[in-house]
Amino acid sequence: MLDLNSEIDDDVLVINPSGRIDGATAKDYEEALLDRIANGHSKILMNCESIEYISSAGLRVLLMASRRAGDAAGKLVLCAVKAHVQDVFKYSGFAEIISIHSDQETARESF
Repeated sequence: MLDLNSEIDDDVLVINPSGRIDGATAKDYEEALLDRIANGHSKILMNCESIEYISSAGLRVLLMASRRAGDAAGKLVLCAVKAHVQDVFKYSGFAEIISIHSDQETARESF
């Protein structure tokens, strides 16, 4: 199950999900994330320290959110991605599309 906690830090939406982003959770995650973008939160920092797994369905959600945020003059950045999850981004090519930072402070500075 995916637990999606978020907070606003100045004009950046900081999301702290936990669990798995897979076929079972991707649809709910997509709706929640795209709803936040539609409501004006186009600068999104996703702290991935508690993400244990991401599937292709989860990658699709992040790609869609990244594009929508970009269309709204913002962007989606990730931080604190566990090594085995970061491998998924690397081998799928998503590490070239979505910025990944080592920690939240560095990610925050990228805006």
